[in-house]
Amino acid sequence: MSSPVQVLLTDEQMRKFITEGFLILKTDFPEEFHKRLTEQLNEVYEKEGNPGNNLLPRIRDLQKVFDHPVVTGALTSVLGPNYMMHTHRHGHFNASPKAGGWHKDSYWGYKRMRNHHPWWAMVMYFPQDTPVELGPTGVMPGTQNYESRTFESDESEGEQVASGKAGTFALIHYDIWHRSTPNIIGQPRYMLKFEFMRTEAPSAPSWDCIDPEWKQPASFSTKIVEHENMWKETWNWLSGRIGSLANTAQADSEKVQETARQLEDAFEPTALNAAYALACMGTAGVQALQQALRHDSVKVSRLAAYGLSAAGAEAVPMLEAALSEKRPETVVHAVFALGELRHLASSVLPKLTALLKPSTDVVVRQAVVEALSMIAVPVDQAVDGLIRCLQDEDVQVRFMAGLSLARLGAAADAAVPALEAALEDDNRYVRGHAAEALYYIGTNAAKDVLIRFLFNSRWCPSTTPQSTFYP
Repeated sequence: MSSPVQVLLTDEQMRKFITEGFLILKTDFPEEFHKRLTEQLNEVYEKEGNPGNNLLPRIRDLQKVFDHPVVTGALTSVLGPNYMMHTHRHGHFNASPKAGGWHKDSYWGYKRMRNHHPWWAMVMYFPQDTPVELGPTGVMPGTQNYESRTFESDESEGEQVASGKAGTFALIHYDIWHRSTPNIIGQPRYMLKFEFMRTEAPSAPSWDCIDPEWKQPASFSTKIVEHENMWKETWNWLSGRIGSLANTAQADSEKVQETARQLEDAFEPTALNAAYALACMGTAGVQALQQALRHDSVKVSRLAAYGLSAAGAEAVPMLEAALSEKRPETVVHAVFALGELRHLASSVLPKLTALLKPSTDVVVRQAVVEALSMIAVPVDQAVDGLIRCLQDEDVQVRFMAGLSLARLGAAADAAVPALEAALEDDNRYVRGHAAEALYYIGTNAAKDVLIRFLFNSRWCPSTTPQSTFYP
């Protein structure tokens, strides 16, 4: 039996996702499916508590959700055809009449520099009818690329909620500001959160692309600040174009200096626009970003890195020079931008692997482990570096090494023995992503190790405290 045809996103839906950071979509399962799914959730939560990362095998019907053509089509459109499901997943239960706090989700703590490009996304699935009164998830449109809230902590003006019939889900940029809203009915409300990652950089649009050129969506949610350069650059990146802003705007020295001063603006959206505007201004703009990368303010330095990551090949030598800076944050920002420039930064990969020694600050090693798989060439050097990362003393470095090796696919076959050892790691996520890496590597050696691991660790979804053996 052939699989249902994926329902890919349209150009307009992708424009909305890029600008607002989320889409509200819906599956078309029959009412009986969601009734049964909710009954299973009620029973498991009542008798066993939250199943945590075992949510998917414990509620077996849930896999049908992530095989649904609307869900797979949405994820393929945003993350590419070979996206990966994170080993962490969580069933959120809300019966509180109080709103939750606005927040961004953690990667592994909150120190990681967040990508503006959609390398990660989340699906928040609602298995029961979820009117506004039942407390659906609320999101603040357009905030996915802001470190600061840019809105008052108790403000709800402009908030959008994922309310709708059973089968409604929010596809969100991983970094958007969101919260739970008040459940004033008091009946159980489930939101099933699953995280997904891109395993390959885009080479062409993966949605139903008719018009290849960027256009703003027909309308915005209220209170959206416009970020035309950033939005256009993200659209181009998703279409397989790197450094597309380079040399696209004329500016004299006075204009460059004025824009560079805006990097220090207290209102983050203004400073963010300045970073991307400088990326358009040729050599003078790139030089201004280079100076800002070394700014006393870590915030200004971080913003400069976003601009440099969109400025094309001309930024590479300046970023390479910044790898020798003493301040770890500056080095992290340079590593981040080099990773986003991908193969344009291939000449710097040996210097990045040299930063993996134990004496290097851990936040730098954490940044390097991801950049290696994004640059990816020379691939043998990238694989060698990631094998070392699997043995790093820092658990986050080891975890990200698995994801990075998955991105390299069969070219990472030499890492199979190290991944086999990582399957015995003390941390569940290191083990989980070592297994994922073996799957995406896909060679015979990788498959043999993976199958043996899965047989040894297989889990019985029918075994509970109430039913240990029979029936």
